Amino acid sequence: MRAMVLTAQHQPLRLMELPRPEAASGTLLLEVAACGVCRTDLHVVDGDLTDPKLPLVLGHEIVGRVAAVGAGVTGWEIGTRAGVPWLGAACGSCRFCTTERENLCDEARFTGYHIDGGYAEWAVADARFCFRLPEYLSDVAAAPLLCAGLIGYRALRAAGSGDRLGLYGFGAAAHIVAQVARHQGRRVFAFTRPGDSEAQAFARRLGAEWVGGSAESPPEELDAAIIFAPVGELVPAALERVAKGGRVICAGIHMSEIPAFPYDILWGERRIESVANLTRRDGEEFFALAPQVPVTTQVTSYPLEAANEALADLRSGRLQGAAVLAVRADLGGPL
Repeated sequence: MRAMVLTAQHQPLRLMELPRPEAASGTLLLEVAACGVCRTDLHVVDGDLTDPKLPLVLGHEIVGRVAAVGAGVTGWEIGTRAGVPWLGAACGSCRFCTTERENLCDEARFTGYHIDGGYAEWAVADARFCFRLPEYLSDVAAAPLLCAGLIGYRALRAAGSGDRLGLYGFGAAAHIVAQVARHQGRRVFAFTRPGDSEAQAFARRLGAEWVGGSAESPPEELDAAIIFAPVGELVPAALERVAKGGRVICAGIHMSEIPAFPYDILWGERRIESVANLTRRDGEEFFALAPQVPVTTQVTSYPLEAANEALADLRSGRLQGAAVLAVRADLGGPL
């Protein structure tokens, strides 16, 4: 099979021919139709996340069709569409797993990091951690829901029920979260890179009532802010803009160093919280909610062999919405 392979961090991916994997006990073999390109992939390539499996097939927003079902798997049939997220496995028995916090499991294994992912024509995934996807979305359009959507949804829940929501970094996750927040009746305030008129126009199209640069102040205090950009300086900036009792949610898996800040911007029962990974419950809830909104995605698609180009476009901020590798556009499915 063709695959884009990371052989060493800080190096471009290489197009290689690899043996097609087999469905072991408890797993599904998927013929990959599409795979999202996520900022976490950049953190793996750039060395921000250390000790990945090498060589490694990146990609944890996988959409494919079941081609083989491993021993012991029930509930999945050949030909069924399946989605594979970042959380690829957990121990199932630790204090986190037994209290519905499998996202914090110390033995967790992650797709496209510990387990080969979807920058390839075939992928194997633990059947227990795969999702059925809303049928109204095409393979390419559905791919970003598997990380940008899921992490965004978990971050939105962590932000509480406040009316005034700030989103820092209007990329793949924020453009999905904005739709869900508006569906819930919230008011969205979008913060972008200074002077990024295209991102600001994009945010307005998705219902943001105020849009500005990351250093600007909205016309009202916020009840909560979600930071998707991996920039530590945004934490004190967001704290200064939330009201007493407000929450600042850090939604990335990696962030640059957070600078010191005065206590008075934290005082008043403001809180800072991180969101780590996802749980299967997040997926079940989000994929039930998405058709009700209905969530749509703005996607720039690339062929498999252009994965390095997609990563470069993501790194530079040239994308609006999400990047997706259209691995097998001929597999069918909704338009």
